[in-house]
Amino acid sequence: MWQSSPPGSIYDYIRVASFSIGPDGLIEQWSSRAAGLFGMSSTEAVGRDPVEAFMPAELRSDGHRRVGEILDGKEWTGLVPFRMPGEGGAHGLAEVYVMPSLTGRGERAALCIVVDVRALRRIETDLAASQAIFGQSPFGFVLFGTDFAVVRANQRFATVFGGAAADHRGRTVEDYLPRAEADRLSATLKRVLETGESVTDLQLVGPAPGGTQRRHWSMNLYRVHSGAGRPVGVAGLATDVTRRHIAAREAASARRNLALLNEASARIGNSLDLETTARELLDVAVPGFCDLAAVDLYQGLLTGEEAAPGSWAPAHRESAGGSAELRRVAHASAVADALPTAVAGSGPPGPDDLPPALGSVHRFPFGSACAMALRSGRVEDVPGDEMGFVQSTLAVPMVAHDTVVGLVQFSRTKGSEPFGERDRGLATELAARAAVCIDNARLYRREHERALILQRSLLPPGDPEAAGLDIACRYLPGNTATEVGGDWFDVIELPGHRTALVVGDVMGRGLRAAVAMGELRTAVRTLALLDLEPAEVLSALDEVARGLGSPSGGERSEGLGGSGGAQWPSRAAQKSREADLSEVYLATCVYAVYDPVTRRCTFANAGHLPPAVVEPGRPARLIEVPPGMPLGVGGEPFEEVEVELSENALLTLYTDGLVESRDQPLDEGLAALRAVLTGPQMELEDACDHVLSTLDTQHGEDDIALLMARIQGLPAEAVGDWTLPREPRSVGRARELARGQLLAWDLDDLVDTTELLVSELVTNALRYGEGEIRLRLLRDRTLVCEVWDAGLVQPRRRRARDTDEGGRGLQLVGLLSAAWGSRRTPRGKTVWFELALPDGAPAAELSVEQLLSMY
Repeated sequence: MWQSSPPGSIYDYIRVASFSIGPDGLIEQWSSRAAGLFGMSSTEAVGRDPVEAFMPAELRSDGHRRVGEILDGKEWTGLVPFRMPGEGGAHGLAEVYVMPSLTGRGERAALCIVVDVRALRRIETDLAASQAIFGQSPFGFVLFGTDFAVVRANQRFATVFGGAAADHRGRTVEDYLPRAEADRLSATLKRVLETGESVTDLQLVGPAPGGTQRRHWSMNLYRVHSGAGRPVGVAGLATDVTRRHIAAREAASARRNLALLNEASARIGNSLDLETTARELLDVAVPGFCDLAAVDLYQGLLTGEEAAPGSWAPAHRESAGGSAELRRVAHASAVADALPTAVAGSGPPGPDDLPPALGSVHRFPFGSACAMALRSGRVEDVPGDEMGFVQSTLAVPMVAHDTVVGLVQFSRTKGSEPFGERDRGLATELAARAAVCIDNARLYRREHERALILQRSLLPPGDPEAAGLDIACRYLPGNTATEVGGDWFDVIELPGHRTALVVGDVMGRGLRAAVAMGELRTAVRTLALLDLEPAEVLSALDEVARGLGSPSGGERSEGLGGSGGAQWPSRAAQKSREADLSEVYLATCVYAVYDPVTRRCTFANAGHLPPAVVEPGRPARLIEVPPGMPLGVGGEPFEEVEVELSENALLTLYTDGLVESRDQPLDEGLAALRAVLTGPQMELEDACDHVLSTLDTQHGEDDIALLMARIQGLPAEAVGDWTLPREPRSVGRARELARGQLLAWDLDDLVDTTELLVSELVTNALRYGEGEIRLRLLRDRTLVCEVWDAGLVQPRRRRARDTDEGGRGLQLVGLLSAAWGSRRTPRGKTVWFELALPDGAPAAELSVEQLLSMY
């Protein structure tokens, strides 16, 4: 049975030829390969002397000798130069194997095997190059046969997978990779062998044989052919890309972390609410960073307690039983079948070993990782639950300004990548950012509460009383997201049953605005007691506001130069400081003084909105008071406007929060206010509520102060008013008039005291004053007596010496009256005293000490 050699055998490459030499030294047989090698057909070669036909002339003599030796029975092997027959024949070098032979007749002959040395040299070169590439390559090189077993592997491949290169011959992919990866590689090898399509960068993952470390390989596969084009296997070039994968994973992790931090910067801290900030943290962390998370804040922080230095968990609040009390304020889960609160190690042991519920107050066990994290301020690893689905948990203390405010726990479930060192750093950064926002919210809430307390304490009590006025007032703070403002109102009793009505608004917000409001309100009350005119009050208040706005608390100073003097702040620093404070201490204010006897009201305005008045049967109108400049600007005088108000008129003072908002311009708001004030007359308290409920006061952008006063006026029978000539007998006349008026008012118990004090004041007016004298008695909630004259010299109380016959009148007035004082008028001065109306009890008598104090 004959079997042909497969195409592409080694003989196809090395060009082997044969011919025979007969006993006569001539070519006897000539093969087809010899014809191809030497370029001569058998008809041309047979019968010729091979030496003469193919060897150069200079070598022929030696050639004949060699042929003779061969025919004598000697074998020979050697290199023989040859040339093609004919002119210009090509020269070559052949390796000749000559073997003596015998013919059928017993004659000596020779069989010659000829190999083209040029083809051998090319094959040797190719083999050497192939071996260099295969053996010296820094990459793992493997050749799979058509049965997908390893035919050959280089040393680099053996270094990775163990043993010598020859040991891998005959192995299959199952010997190197896990089952799933081996099946994938086998399918790829089969596809490459069948289709001839190369595969580049095939990613394979698995441990090296005998190892446990997870490695990554990139493999290029291509089909290998024989010289005749027959597939003989698949070559693979494998590169270990584990480090590249690690670097890529780290780079991706870094990009993810930066993206998370960027998102955290944008999303955490948009609210000043503690619980909202905690939820914002978890919205960023789940699922981008972890699968489960929970936030616990110290109960003391949530209830507004002051923290001990460095921690919200002072030592005396911890015990062997656990940490200080915390409240779970937020939790989140990205796992569909997991409880949101199921964070490993987050809760104390219980009947069902469940973590704390949202909103519950709890303690961490003293020796737990969470309690340790709170005490140390460092991240702690919480072991995962073996039977559950949590793989690992990071307990991260929330630290802001060296103060631990709570704990956040990040957990990853089984199947997720465990936390690494980079993740610990990111968790710490996320918790720190949220902690700073929570601490800021705590500080804001504390400042907000203090400002509210301060603001409420400085507002007048409800239902203030005033002579000739029914008063109702309302104060509405902004919403919880709005800082405390500087709005205020006040009702101040003045001598002569007059009343000062004040509404003001400090520009700016927060505690500083509330403090400024308190200082200005106190200054207004002090100035009002001096009984100054409204414009004078605002002028003095403007100086006070300017002093509050300066860095030194007094006048604005301009930095002093020169050597040896005090070191003052630079002009730039001072101006910067003034710029910071100027907004806070600028304020608007309207100050009105109402006289119930004349029903006249004098207004002065410092940049505030105009008062509104509604008279019976007429539409509401705004009183045109020159607005002036806000308090704190300085340099501009204030003007006064005096308006006579009719009986039962309604006067309204307010701040801009009532009539202005982002959605409502000021003009529209003022028009709406006039419209709501115009209408049927109602009880004053109901009118206040009607204004607030009708106007858009729910925007919460600013505080609202509303002061409404119904004009009543003192009835004519409650006023006694007389003018006396400037003569001594007017003293007696004043006593008679006072007695008669008090008896008419059934105030018999006050007759003697009033007569005595009236006599003293009229006598002083005669002695030290000028012009005619005016005596006025007013009866309302108290009895007020006023003595007017044209003199400008104010009375001054002094202590009389033992030898003085006079000088004790004002001391007597001060002892017997409830209050007394003097004020300037446009045409002189007024000295007054006030007595409480009798309540049926006997009048208190002066003690011996009080009487002796006059001497």
